[in-house]
Amino acid sequence: MPPAKKLIEVALPLDAINQASAREKSIRHGHPSTLHLWWARRPLAAARAVIFTSLVDDPDDPNANSAFVQACRELPGDGPNVSAKGDTPRMRLFDFIERLVEWEATTDETIMGQARNLIRIATDGIPPPLLDPFAGGGSIPLAAQRLGLEAHASDLNPVAVMINKAMIEIPPRFAGMPPVNPRDRSTMFGDGSTPPPGSEASGRGSATRAGAWRGAAGLAADVRYYGEWMRERAFERIGHLYPTHNNETVIAWLWARTVISPNPAVNAPVPLVRSFVLSKKRGRECWAKPVIEGTTVRFEMTKGLPPRDEDGTVNRRGGKCIISGEPMAFDYIRAEGKAGRMGAQLMAIVTEGKRGRSYYSPDDEQARIAESAEPEWKPVGDIPEQALGFRVQLYGMDEYHKLFTPRQLTALTTFSDLVHEARELATQDALAAGLADDDVPLRESGRGARAYGEAVSVYLAFALSRATNRSATICIWNVIGEKIEQVFARQAIPMTWDFPESNLFSNSTGNWAGNLRWIGKVLSAGPQIATPGYVKQEDANEINNTACAMSTDPPYYDNIGYADLSDYFYLWMRRNLQEVYPEIFGTMLVPKSAELIASTYRHGSKEEAKRFFESGMLEAFSNFRSYVRDDFPITVYYAFKQQDAGFLGFKSKTEVASTGWETMLASLMKSGFRIVGTWPMRTERATGLKAGVNALASSIVLVCRPRLENAPATSRRRFLDALRAELPAAIVEMKTGSIAPVDLAQASIGPGMAIYSRYSAVLEADGTQLTVRAALGLINAALDEALEAQDAHLDAETRFAIDWFTQYGHQSREFGQADVLARAKNTSVESVELAGVAASDGGKVRLIHWKEYDPGAYDPGQDKRPTVWEGAHHLIERLNSYGEMGAAVLYNKLPGDIAESARDLAYRLHQVCDRKKWAEDALDYNVLVSSWSEITRLAASLKASGTTQDMFGD
Repeated sequence: MPPAKKLIEVALPLDAINQASAREKSIRHGHPSTLHLWWARRPLAAARAVIFTSLVDDPDDPNANSAFVQACRELPGDGPNVSAKGDTPRMRLFDFIERLVEWEATTDETIMGQARNLIRIATDGIPPPLLDPFAGGGSIPLAAQRLGLEAHASDLNPVAVMINKAMIEIPPRFAGMPPVNPRDRSTMFGDGSTPPPGSEASGRGSATRAGAWRGAAGLAADVRYYGEWMRERAFERIGHLYPTHNNETVIAWLWARTVISPNPAVNAPVPLVRSFVLSKKRGRECWAKPVIEGTTVRFEMTKGLPPRDEDGTVNRRGGKCIISGEPMAFDYIRAEGKAGRMGAQLMAIVTEGKRGRSYYSPDDEQARIAESAEPEWKPVGDIPEQALGFRVQLYGMDEYHKLFTPRQLTALTTFSDLVHEARELATQDALAAGLADDDVPLRESGRGARAYGEAVSVYLAFALSRATNRSATICIWNVIGEKIEQVFARQAIPMTWDFPESNLFSNSTGNWAGNLRWIGKVLSAGPQIATPGYVKQEDANEINNTACAMSTDPPYYDNIGYADLSDYFYLWMRRNLQEVYPEIFGTMLVPKSAELIASTYRHGSKEEAKRFFESGMLEAFSNFRSYVRDDFPITVYYAFKQQDAGFLGFKSKTEVASTGWETMLASLMKSGFRIVGTWPMRTERATGLKAGVNALASSIVLVCRPRLENAPATSRRRFLDALRAELPAAIVEMKTGSIAPVDLAQASIGPGMAIYSRYSAVLEADGTQLTVRAALGLINAALDEALEAQDAHLDAETRFAIDWFTQYGHQSREFGQADVLARAKNTSVESVELAGVAASDGGKVRLIHWKEYDPGAYDPGQDKRPTVWEGAHHLIERLNSYGEMGAAVLYNKLPGDIAESARDLAYRLHQVCDRKKWAEDALDYNVLVSSWSEITRLAASLKASGTTQDMFGD
């Protein structure tokens, strides 16, 4: 018998996965993204779903593991998929997956335990290790570990390697251990809480209650303790550089960059300010009013908002001298910066007191103290001249230390020194707590006192990384949230004109104590089981990790320059951790020559960069093909920019192709893989739908299997025949999985490319090979054909409306045009009008928009000529007017064939809107299909309870 397909090869509850992924973007407390910043990190919800569905069979497959099918039958049968689509093992599994991807499942051992058990059953008790050779931010290895798999992660980038070590390798090694610091060891209850001072329990030891510290909770407590110790020592050393103002704690000093005015009559520093606004918070509006006194400028805190003509001195066109009004071209400002003549002027002081936030005019003493700082160390490293998204070099900030003020450098260096001191203190306390005095380092899998002290220092170094992200002159002041925004608000280091300087000793954004809390929450929320994780710094082309399943998130052509971005953190991390991991931090900067991105400035030209990326990706996937397991599909993420999105579905011949997308597909196939599925994973669902028709994926997950060694070649004609024969059934299967219309074009690439890639080659009539780009175009055309073929079973009036809508939308046209089209559909304009589909007036005909319907008034039982068109659009009206329950009531009243066909029509019309860029109409159809499962579930519930009355009309 052929092996059963894995669930990811057949169907997914994609909408639920996407919703959970989008929701995860707003979750902070305990989320791994708060441990250390990484660019383009995949959502844990998506990673968890992809890994799980890659390991378990489709339980509806006749060849599925029988024990696994039985386990699926025993899952709860009260979920939305079972209610809406029938009680099958697959639908029960879908309902379980919808619970599994929710953020709350992360720490719910009941759900996670079920997932691990299902994987064990599906894999005959031997779950495979999982490898991610481009581990990056570590979402995939962490998701694998939480699912009970032995996780392996590798990356060439040392910052990525350390993030993965901190998430999957270090915590399991010290899982279940109580803290070693004297405060927690002497004052904790069995559950880890602290008793009231002076109580009988306050002096008890913890030796008999060590088991209460589940997972890495003990390690988290030590990170907080030694981090707090660092803060106290740091304040003793540099607290004088952070004075109060008006007896209140300063949370930010707001500065403006300055250059000498180009006007010789002024010949003095003038401020470069994007905006003088300090706060836009309602009731607290204020701005820094510039006051000109001769050739000097000072600022006064002023309530309200500035006049429109006084809202800054720099915009996209350049700057101006605020004293003389003379324009300053960017070329002049850049030249001043490169000559070292760019300075900074204090613009305002923000404090936190009993009355909340307060804004004050600059104080000469505050400015003097800031300028008195003399850092003893600075990060040495050149910022690449042409790094992707970097702009600061143009203004003279060509070395990393130039991104910081002297006070910022002094503070960061002081805390960096204390990381080393805290490591020694933690080691001594670990010895006192009874850990082995074996002197085995962390890098050699040590578990004794030395290794533990080093482990604590890793997370303290991460706290410093967090501090650097909000302690640089690239930060900006959020005038609405009244807080400091991080350096890497996006994947770049842009130029900033006015900037905030944080106070690490405050309780506001960027403070040291807050960094410790974020890291402690991530450690405490980690996996409770001690499944080991293994992390290496290794080139993907050189990995040889046999007998692993694989899921990975490779670089995206030229979208993100990880190595260049990582230098910002690496310089500080190297100073803190080089003694702990000398091999990982053996280079002065992050290795770049082997980084697998298409960087024009590194390779001399676009063509050379493209060639480097293509050959490197092909070599990597060929290497994976040589050792990856054949019994599980590998999954590969491809993320893309918005402008690349159209080519993913190859919607028109005029759209620009995404070279990275083509290269990814071609590399997989040339290296011996065939693509058996493509799933759009969206993390911006709400924003995308509101923004327009093409609410596209932030990434596509490619599902791949090894291609047979003796796979034959075929012709273009036979490839087309196979597409037309197989794609319609695949589309029906995807719809069963509740795939939204907005995702259908991208998802259809999977079964289409499965056909293309199962052959060794698809040949044109002249013997040349059909390109990936051409194949995508043919797949997209076949999708259109398959959707259009559904029209044949529809009533004539609906078929008329589809064609009319395709040509004219809701616009009016001459009666004669409508008459010709109606006759072609074997109906008449009069019949279309009687059916309530169209209206004619003054010799013109138009389709009736659902917004013209009387809300809740439609009764299918009174409709003498019901049509699928009318049924679908009345469902949209009910959904918009009364929500899913209102649509469910109407669904039960519609004739069965119309109710079921309405969803297919919505798919069809969404494709039309997608082509025409009709965003509002597309949203209506997408929402109807996205809500379909809940509508049908509610409809079944109403029917079972005997509720048939329309509760929504007048």
